[in-house]
Amino acid sequence: MSLPHAILTALLEKPSSGLELTRRFDRSIGYFWSATHQQIYRELGKLEQSGHIRALPSERPAQGRRKEYEVLPEGRAELARWTAAPQDPRPLRDPLLLRLRAAAVVGTDGIASDLRRHLDLHRGQLATYRTIEKKDFPPGRDTPEDRLRHLVLRAGIDLETFWVQWLDHALTEFDDLSTDGTAPV
Repeated sequence: MSLPHAILTALLEKPSSGLELTRRFDRSIGYFWSATHQQIYRELGKLEQSGHIRALPSERPAQGRRKEYEVLPEGRAELARWTAAPQDPRPLRDPLLLRLRAAAVVGTDGIASDLRRHLDLHRGQLATYRTIEKKDFPPGRDTPEDRLRHLVLRAGIDLETFWVQWLDHALTEFDDLSTDGTAPV
């Protein structure tokens, strides 16, 4: 996924200023595709230059007002093209997994406490996602758009559930290794 496509998606959902986009990224899209304020503004400029978006006309003078952007037909066509194009899954690259592999040869000092810290972080993120699900997707809210948005949230819930279960298992393994004396040095 690329930042321009994330911005086009957000603007098609609701025309917004750069600041509003940043806030919306923090509350939704940012859970699976993050971007800084500067990256968003830089990309807005590129999208405007390429004819994919435009600043909405304003009755207020240009100085001191926030530009609000909307997607133009060319931007919608680009997003539709990108959405329909096949894309291969990306391999998982997580430093924690690499650190565990390294611990097998250099020792496990510090790993168990970091696994517990990761477990707490993933439990917190899972709780956040479940709160969002309860608030944003009550029973009966099942338009096609809502169902697709909920599907994205479910991916986050399922991934966090996986990490919580896996970390619980990893910590059990660490406990077993330390009690039977087979933990790597």
